[in-house]
Amino acid sequence: MEHDLSPATLAELRRPRSYPAVSVLTPTHRREPDNAQDRVRLRNAVAEAKKQLETDPAVTRERRTEVEHQLDQALSEVDLTYAEDGLLIFAAPGEHQVWSLGRSVPERVVLSDTFLTRNLVSANAAERPFWVLSVSADRTTLWSGGGGRIAEDRTGGFPLTRDLDENFDAERQERIGDAPSTFRDERTRQFLREADTAMGAVLREHPRPLYVTGEQGALAVLDECGGVARDAVHVPHGGLAHGTPEAVRRALQPVLEARAREDTEAVARELEAARGRKAFAAGVDELWRSAREGRVRLLAVEENYRVTVRDDAGDHLVPAEGDDLDAREDIVDEIVEQCLETGAQVRFVPDGTLGEEQGIAAVLRY
Repeated sequence: MEHDLSPATLAELRRPRSYPAVSVLTPTHRREPDNAQDRVRLRNAVAEAKKQLETDPAVTRERRTEVEHQLDQALSEVDLTYAEDGLLIFAAPGEHQVWSLGRSVPERVVLSDTFLTRNLVSANAAERPFWVLSVSADRTTLWSGGGGRIAEDRTGGFPLTRDLDENFDAERQERIGDAPSTFRDERTRQFLREADTAMGAVLREHPRPLYVTGEQGALAVLDECGGVARDAVHVPHGGLAHGTPEAVRRALQPVLEARAREDTEAVARELEAARGRKAFAAGVDELWRSAREGRVRLLAVEENYRVTVRDDAGDHLVPAEGDDLDAREDIVDEIVEQCLETGAQVRFVPDGTLGEEQGIAAVLRY
């Protein structure tokens, strides 16, 4: 199942397809007993997609058979053991993808000439994806993080490794306090410069915040390189280049929590300042219109804020029940995607942060 939504991947997903491009959305659950229903709901959603294909006069028999085959393949690839909060299947002639999302989605089947990406975009923004580069004298490992998950990533040719001299004993040098000399060795310094260059290529293709872990001597060498690692957040913690995802998560957790608190406080200050200069907006109805007009500069959304609405004659959004025929269950995701499309910053904040602002608020450009 896919997790990494890079700009290039999103552009490819949004590319027009030959009709029908099928999007199947279904909520999933991480824990018992709620997850007992997930497999049945998923199979029912795929069955509904096949039913819509069969009854759609614009879909030829040959094309229907091909897309149904892609749906079956996608279904066989789903491993609900690792389910998160939502699942998204894309299927079209000759292709399929399965995305696991850390944000709930409405149960929905859509046939169109493009895939439905707004829930995917919103979930990716909420996960706050980041990179961790763990460096040592003989190995540089890249980790992908976000949404409480960290895993080794082999993007960009990582991990980078080198053979050390026969008499080289980095662990012994660390024990006797000679670790800094390890990183004065020119071959080691060149190895770290190559890692910095490789990380720069990854960031150009997949831009995210970067954290770098390693011995203090290694971090100092990266500072001297003047590359991307110099501007990253440094976490002086050795051993993680050869470590486990759990070890990396534990080392990063205090740093990530501190950064999250700082970000939340900064968002609160910006919203308060915007209120004073009449550049503040709140609520899905007002922000739905402001987002479409490209007026939002900063959007703040509480992490678990969801609301179901319907369009009242095209002018306003009003509360609705989930079973209303014209209900829009993912209006928050729609607003998030629209704001990102127009270059706005989007920040997800802890529940309750926005108080009376109905779970969603913004700083307007004008």
